[in-house]
Amino acid sequence: MKALWLQDKQLELRTEIPIPEPPTGEARVRVLQAGICNTDLELLRGYYPYGGILGHEFVGVVDSGSESLVGQRVVGEINAACGKCHFCQTGQPTHCENRTVLGIVNRNGAFAEYLTLPIENLHLVPDSVSTDAATFTEPLAAALEIQQQVSISPNQSVLVIGDGKLGQLVAQTLFLTGCDLLVVGRHPEKLQYLAARGIKTGLVDAVRPRQFDICVECTGNPEGFALARQALRPRGILVLKSTYAGHLTIDASSLVVDEITLIGSRCGPFLPALELLATNQVDVKPLIHSRFPLDDALKAFESAQTKGTLKVLLEMSSL
Repeated sequence: MKALWLQDKQLELRTEIPIPEPPTGEARVRVLQAGICNTDLELLRGYYPYGGILGHEFVGVVDSGSESLVGQRVVGEINAACGKCHFCQTGQPTHCENRTVLGIVNRNGAFAEYLTLPIENLHLVPDSVSTDAATFTEPLAAALEIQQQVSISPNQSVLVIGDGKLGQLVAQTLFLTGCDLLVVGRHPEKLQYLAARGIKTGLVDAVRPRQFDICVECTGNPEGFALARQALRPRGILVLKSTYAGHLTIDASSLVVDEITLIGSRCGPFLPALELLATNQVDVKPLIHSRFPLDDALKAFESAQTKGTLKVLLEMSSL
């Protein structure tokens, strides 16, 4: 099969990779479409020493391994857990000590014609949700994870820093809580998508120090962390959604003095994400910048790395 392979920070489109056979408890999925994520770009830059097929945001059709799912469109949670370690036994499988992670840790990913995942990781896509929209299920779930970790109420002031792919989804989900929300970025043309939904937006220089209860950093840039830290009131909460290939410099003393809570946030709940898509409570269509066939995957990555680009999709096959 064809697949996009990462090795030593280099991408290569390979055409003779064996089609995977699903082990017991897993299903094989024929990939229809997959999205290029900032994490994919950070892996290319060396954020984590991964080698293999990239990609973890996908929609596909079950091909084998589960009679009840064969022929049905699915999306999939990316962490494959062992079910036996401390974290699995305490209901925290995304932190499984022995997990593999689709396209990120020891498991070939979605930029390929086929992939395999545990059957329990797969979720049916409602008929009312298009394949384009369903491709956003994984990052939308990641956006919703914030509300699993932090209680957000209408009387709180919340700042989202970053107008890119994830920042857009985080903003739309937080807006549904009724909080006093401001989203800032560097690209007025991106911010206008949110403004059209009634969300307050501004450029980064609109942020005043010590004005917010909660800040969510989605830029993937250390400057975003610095801005979030400055914007927080004492006893504020800083939620990190970014992964960085480099290192952050943190004034730990100021975190202590202001009693700041720092929360890392990544994978989230798929069923609520699919429900938001099915009920049109979020709109992902404006986030699609371009689409490429798998044969042009290298061009797709060039496009995804262009400043100002939102979501780039890879199309593997059609129904």
